[in-house]
Amino acid sequence: MMKCPVCEMDCVKSAKEILTSLPAIFLPCAECNARALDKRAPLPGLSYNLPCSCGKRFIDDVFAHMYVIMVEQGDLKKTDPLIAVGTPLVHPGYAMDRPPFLPEKSLVLLSPRITKPTAEILIRDVPELRGVVKSDHFTPGIADPDLNSVPKVYDLLAGCDVRADVFFLWTGPLVMYKQQSLIHIEFPRGNDLKIRAVEQRVGKPPVPNFIDACSGAGTLGLTAACMGVPHVVMNAAWYAWAFWSAFNLEVNRDCLKLKRIKIYEQYQDMQKHPVAKEPVKIAETEGEQVIEVYQGDFRLLYRVLSAGTPLTAIDIFDKNDQAKIGAIQKEWLAKVGGEVFIP
Repeated sequence: MMKCPVCEMDCVKSAKEILTSLPAIFLPCAECNARALDKRAPLPGLSYNLPCSCGKRFIDDVFAHMYVIMVEQGDLKKTDPLIAVGTPLVHPGYAMDRPPFLPEKSLVLLSPRITKPTAEILIRDVPELRGVVKSDHFTPGIADPDLNSVPKVYDLLAGCDVRADVFFLWTGPLVMYKQQSLIHIEFPRGNDLKIRAVEQRVGKPPVPNFIDACSGAGTLGLTAACMGVPHVVMNAAWYAWAFWSAFNLEVNRDCLKLKRIKIYEQYQDMQKHPVAKEPVKIAETEGEQVIEVYQGDFRLLYRVLSAGTPLTAIDIFDKNDQAKIGAIQKEWLAKVGGEVFIP
């Protein structure tokens, strides 16, 4: 059993356990009732349905319940539309073809309007909620590849905001955990173009060495690892990205050829050095596959690389500045070599 690094409870499960629950986890029973509501209009009558006897409730009624509480607490007005409650992120998240019926502890709410006292009431009274986060008009984490800006994060007000997304690869499903207040939203769409780009580049048989230079929570690096790449390096300057890249190795170990995973840094300790420039090894594996995780500036990663000529993905946030992207690729090729692409 893995302990959650945020709440230290048992809310984190292995990929196998998560996948066993899909897709039935969000399906209704014969008694469930779906009341579709207009998200762009105020809630009529300030009413909501309670969960079904099976323990699930249609997502619109969960939103209605939260809306009523937020109006009662003064966070919303009766004239606000239902959508003003915030952004719902289900757990586990995967590409769905219909709105979900939510069981207990299956929703993280991101809301710019929420206050801490209201968040605590929501966690107490809305059983489907697992965490409430006060969001803002920015992307949490590092957006500047030059590491010149001070990282901004959202505030976890109540509960636990650790949740998983499920991405479907050519080789099977990949489960990616993250703490949502610290990491950008990357909800699965069913046909995730970055993943497809990595799969096509890695090929069959796979390339011998792959580097995910700006790894986020590790989705692209673990995609390459699940495709059988013998040596994978993941790197991120922001501590939350680096930690979850390492943590997700353990979550997905069943699809990897590993004997042992060694994680050298604890989450709470990494918070003391949230942004690193000189690469520091966070985790590594032993077995048929060697997977390494570093925290540091990807432009300095060449100093610690031991693999041969790699295929490198550099997934930076700002892909609009073509001159900067060209300079980054040129510098990487000069110091590391191999092949580099921007997914």
